[in-house]
Amino acid sequence: MDTLKTLTYDVTGAIARITLNRPERGNGITFEMPAELAACVERANLDPAIHVIALSGNGKGFCGGYDLVMTAEQKLGSEGELMGWPKGSPMDPKVQVANHDPEGTWDPMVDYAMMSRNVRGFMSLFYSDKPVICKVHGFCVAGGTDMALCSDLLIIEDTAPIGYPPARAWGVPTTALWAYRIGAAKAKRLLFTGDCLTGKQAAEWGLATESAPADKLDEQFENLLERVAKLPINQLVMMKLLINQTLLGQGLQASQMLGTIFDGVARHTKEGYAFQQRASKAGFKQAVKERDEPFAGGVK
Repeated sequence: MDTLKTLTYDVTGAIARITLNRPERGNGITFEMPAELAACVERANLDPAIHVIALSGNGKGFCGGYDLVMTAEQKLGSEGELMGWPKGSPMDPKVQVANHDPEGTWDPMVDYAMMSRNVRGFMSLFYSDKPVICKVHGFCVAGGTDMALCSDLLIIEDTAPIGYPPARAWGVPTTALWAYRIGAAKAKRLLFTGDCLTGKQAAEWGLATESAPADKLDEQFENLLERVAKLPINQLVMMKLLINQTLLGQGLQASQMLGTIFDGVARHTKEGYAFQQRASKAGFKQAVKERDEPFAGGVK
């Protein structure tokens, strides 16, 4: 695990600690991160000394979503280029038409193949044998919510915004866990607007397990980790399998397939293309600012 580029892995007692580690980019998601995340989860699951996994982020916040400077500001490029697929393969950029090109042909299944790999990485948290407890500080938006909501328990800073602003343009939540967490009506309230909740609101709505002030967040997180770690591993595995089956029985896998396909569609609509073009000219931050200005205020 010495070759990790996007996160770190450490062990303290019965706790495996996975920390997103791209603080200079707000822990923005690259195509390496979900794969490294899955590898670390597997390492923890195979370690008989580990009872619980702690997921957190280094720097000012947990995760600001995908590192869209890599994608949204890209003038030309394809899914293949972004994934680093070898030339000559079926995913060769020369074989596939450039992403976000309205004059070209978009293959939704190539897009699905790309994004479903990321979903499998995020869902390694959900399918982990051992419980995953996530700590959110600072912010958790867009693709960052995939990792937070795939975790079993979520402790969030009272004032940290959490939400999915790309619902306004250029995105659909691929892991599709919002309705399973908070119910259909509240999920619609957030995804019909792209509004964020504060951490305190997230706990009240049931999106997070609990919230805490910034100066108490670490203590609350560590206390819960220690309490969970006291249980035998076999009991933890059985409890998680039992409860996860409820979500799987409600059709989570089908929802995620639809969400992942729709995410590709959202990036290839007229509005999605206009957003990407604006980002390539003015920069991603400016494009997001212009997209979000009409929605100032959020959830009251």
